[in-house]
Amino acid sequence: MSLARLAASLLLICLVAALLLQVDLDAVLSALGKVSLGHVVAGLLLVQVQIVVSALRWHFTAKRLSFTIARLDAISEYYVASAVNQLAPGGVAGDALRAYRLRDGEPGGFKRSAKTVVFERLSGQLSFFGFFALGLFFWPLLRGQALIGGGILLPVLAGLSGLIVVLMLVARRFKGLGQELQAVFVIRYAWAVQAGLSLTVMLAYVGLFMLAAHAVGAPLPAIGALTVVPACLIAMLIPTGLGGWGTREAAAAALWPIAGLSGADGVAASLVYGALALIGVAPGLVILLASIRRRKGHELPTRRHAADQDESRA
Repeated sequence: MSLARLAASLLLICLVAALLLQVDLDAVLSALGKVSLGHVVAGLLLVQVQIVVSALRWHFTAKRLSFTIARLDAISEYYVASAVNQLAPGGVAGDALRAYRLRDGEPGGFKRSAKTVVFERLSGQLSFFGFFALGLFFWPLLRGQALIGGGILLPVLAGLSGLIVVLMLVARRFKGLGQELQAVFVIRYAWAVQAGLSLTVMLAYVGLFMLAAHAVGAPLPAIGALTVVPACLIAMLIPTGLGGWGTREAAAAALWPIAGLSGADGVAASLVYGALALIGVAPGLVILLASIRRRKGHELPTRRHAADQDESRA
């Protein structure tokens, strides 16, 4: 890690700590005590929607890139990747793992499987930032909108436009990549499929956060689903810890007062969100451990057979 990157990470960690120290911890604990079993069950179901629909988006993306993944394999591998992303720093280790596990054993196999993962993640990130950009039009409707620094709409929209322009230029420069982008996102109604799947995933993420806020007894206004919640989700993309923990809570502590609620309510809701997201991906660990045991079970007879052959030759 470079010195500049280390300094930036330390600065961000200090900022997160400073924001959280301003929160009334007793109020956070009191809010967490209001969570009901019904909220937990509903939240865990939403996590399953996130994973399964994301896996279907991956399956569709891979198919458009002529890479075959069975739907059930895509779903099981997405569970594994989601669990690893929750537990490993950076939030991308799980994606690298699913690309590795789905390599087809042919030359360039990992490169091909990795490409499906990159394109699928691109679809998801575009939906995140698009949803966030749409919500910027609604920030003035929030009760505490005066707390927001002015003039953020145009820079964000300019950034999204710049990203689209960069993708177009890259596609023109590398014709093969341009054809793949068209296959995944444009031709034969790919745009409609990607938009529908990504919107469903995004609504499941937002719905889980809204549910978490309701669970702690401080429900967000409906406008919060387009404003403060997407902003908190964007904060999770900052690679400072595990599964977005810390940055998500700091963002909630800073943003919840804009919606007329306390920072403690925001931290409590964020903690519930994180706990539900973590528990919800637990099947991925079961799938991963089972696959490791199966692989070891296959390797043992192979080693014994090889040893028997060596003895017979001797």
